[in-house]
Amino acid sequence: MTAQIIYKGDLRTEATHLQSNTLIETDAPKDNQGKGERFSPTDLVATALGSCMLSIMGIAARTHEIEFIDTQVDIEKIMIADPQRRIGEIKVDFHFPKGVVYTEKEKVILEKAAMTCPVFLSLGENVIKTVKFHWEE
Repeated sequence: MTAQIIYKGDLRTEATHLQSNTLIETDAPKDNQGKGERFSPTDLVATALGSCMLSIMGIAARTHEIEFIDTQVDIEKIMIADPQRRIGEIKVDFHFPKGVVYTEKEKVILEKAAMTCPVFLSLGENVIKTVKFHWEE
């Protein structure tokens, strides 16, 4: 078993990761009768995508000895009601540290790694995944 989740009332849940005993609380968002004081479950899906992509890129960077520390990903989750309320799109924007220069080969390695993360591959075609890599800003 991976996790145990308890409904705490008032549209809040408490999830325990059983291996580490780490806790995550969720709230329904304000636009869906909740308080919005915590990540919503759909926020966690979108956030999991960014975390997974960074982690798989980190593995590729370690394997190929590419500097990768301090890379940031910004996530925007867009909800739709077509025909039921669901995630319609997740926008993923990668920002790499200033002053770090990547070769074209390194960029290809990292981009391919990001696009093969298990969360990315698990999200169905009905969720648009818009991914941008901002190498030089």
